Amino acid sequence: MNPHDFLDPVSLDQLPLRYVPAKTEFGRNITVHTASEPVKKIEEFHLAILGVPDDRNAFFKGCSGAPDIIRQHLYRLSKFNKSLKIADLGNLKKGPKAEDSYYGLQEVISWLISNHVIPIVIGGSQDLTYGILLAFEQLKKTVNLVTTDSKIDLNSKIKEYSSITYLQKIIRQKSSFLFNYTNIGHQSSYVDRDDLELLKNLYYEAYRLGEIRHDLKLLEPVFRDADVVSMDISAVKQSDAPGYFHPSPNGFYSEDICQLAKYCGLSDHLSVFFIGEVYPEYDHENQTSQLVAEIIWYFIDGFSQRKVEHPDDSEHFTKFIVTMDSIDQDLIFFKSEHTDRWWIEIPPLPNKKGKKRLIACSHEDYIQAGKKEIPDRWWKAYQKIN
Repeated sequence: MNPHDFLDPVSLDQLPLRYVPAKTEFGRNITVHTASEPVKKIEEFHLAILGVPDDRNAFFKGCSGAPDIIRQHLYRLSKFNKSLKIADLGNLKKGPKAEDSYYGLQEVISWLISNHVIPIVIGGSQDLTYGILLAFEQLKKTVNLVTTDSKIDLNSKIKEYSSITYLQKIIRQKSSFLFNYTNIGHQSSYVDRDDLELLKNLYYEAYRLGEIRHDLKLLEPVFRDADVVSMDISAVKQSDAPGYFHPSPNGFYSEDICQLAKYCGLSDHLSVFFIGEVYPEYDHENQTSQLVAEIIWYFIDGFSQRKVEHPDDSEHFTKFIVTMDSIDQDLIFFKSEHTDRWWIEIPPLPNKKGKKRLIACSHEDYIQAGKKEIPDRWWKAYQKIN
């Protein structure tokens, strides 16, 4: 496979407005895939930007033109350290059908992951997440998927496939490679209770906006264990991101979503970062496109500060053992002395063969265990693994 067969080179107009001096602009300090100078040695890069201008399976059409507009605002932001190698691969070519975009994403994402390059995918509609996950199926890897969305795009009572039902295809038809799914930031008024119950029965998670907005640190472990993060800009309130076909007066503030993007970048587990559902027609003064450019910038900022660490292969961890009488089992925690991050051990059933698994957790989980309460994070993972 020649991945360049799937790519249209970058083509940008002159950028008259500057946020920073020309020499320090992001766009002047990355490698851009153009018709005259294609990117050749992808393995030399850490990150790759990929636009996907496709909304043919969107519930509401109009977000296919967003990638190039977002790219223009991203190029005007400030550069990163020269040691961080970033390529902009342009846009995925549109085939005759939307399924061609899924196939193209599968091939390009597989190619990038195999070369240890993290894709930053700009949509387009959020159903493109399905094409991204197909790459993991092709690579025979299980995946933890995290979405940020004001709704949960399951809508199990609707049969037609679209950007508001794509999770049906992922959860019900592709569960063999989906280990965990979490949505962050849903609003109860937009979600069917039966869908929430279905997620609960599958030991998946959904964090309501009101639960977590005032303490975003609780979400860091969720992103730390994610393989794919798919952000729907609808998770941001209308005043901060008007460029959506049905924006909500409630949602994350722009500062919140940038902080979450930084958590994504800091995660040494994350393999793909996707953001979509920007509708330029409704985007007053390109406010939403500018915000998405900043979200991507903060993701890269987090990536530039990554610290790869794991309790299994480092001596710089403190082990904590908490006895739980209610389950006749100890809970084992690990704390990094470098970053103050926490992990918890998930054992197999006593009569079942299998390896122990470590998942990210928070200091609050340890405090809860100290009160003889089983952390919900541990309990769901224990039931799922066993």
